[in-house]
Amino acid sequence: MSPILYYGVPSGCSFGSIVALEWSGLPYRLVRVEMPEMIHTDAYRAINPVGETPSLMSANGDVVVESMAILNHIGARAVASGIAFEQGSREFDELNRMLAFLNTTFFNAFSSLWHVLEHEVDPATKAALTEYGRAKVERAHAELEKMLGDKPWLLGEQRTLADAYFIGIARWTKYHAVVDRSDYPNLQRLYDKLEADPAVIFAHAIEDQRPATSSGGFEGEIGLEAAAGLKRAA
Repeated sequence: MSPILYYGVPSGCSFGSIVALEWSGLPYRLVRVEMPEMIHTDAYRAINPVGETPSLMSANGDVVVESMAILNHIGARAVASGIAFEQGSREFDELNRMLAFLNTTFFNAFSSLWHVLEHEVDPATKAALTEYGRAKVERAHAELEKMLGDKPWLLGEQRTLADAYFIGIARWTKYHAVVDRSDYPNLQRLYDKLEADPAVIFAHAIEDQRPATSSGGFEGEIGLEAAAGLKRAA
């Protein structure tokens, strides 16, 4: 059985895991999880009791959750592709450092902005949360801008899991107009390069339910209930 990635729409951070799977060349299938409706179903809670995406059912039926764990699971099986490194190496430590920054600082910077977008709040609370979020997003962009510098990719000369994770989060500025990415030319350059990448184009098409051409090991989409049956049979 090939691994199955449960990806969240609209615009879930699971986008980065789709890109990583495409770059890895590994065989995989996808399950679309409409948020918030489907994350509360028994079928999905049986996969991820926390009710968040992404989740990955491995080839032997084990379930891996949380983006960092999923990306490292993919990377451990795709070191030869160049998107990850052997555990214990300096490069592995640098990749994990960057993934941790993207998860704890870059991703988290948008938290209060998502709360404002997805919940009813009074005007004063909305203004306070928006300004708080703006400051965090600006700081995260400024720090990542310096880390990237003039390197072609976040870690240097080759693309890695970090670049895949970055593009799934960086696009959130289309929902939250708190920064102008052109103020961060290094990040804008990386963003534009990734948006032109076949794996990123594929992931956008999958999310938008348009015809999608895989350059990796994509084996098709299956429904949530069908995937639940595979887990029970594993």
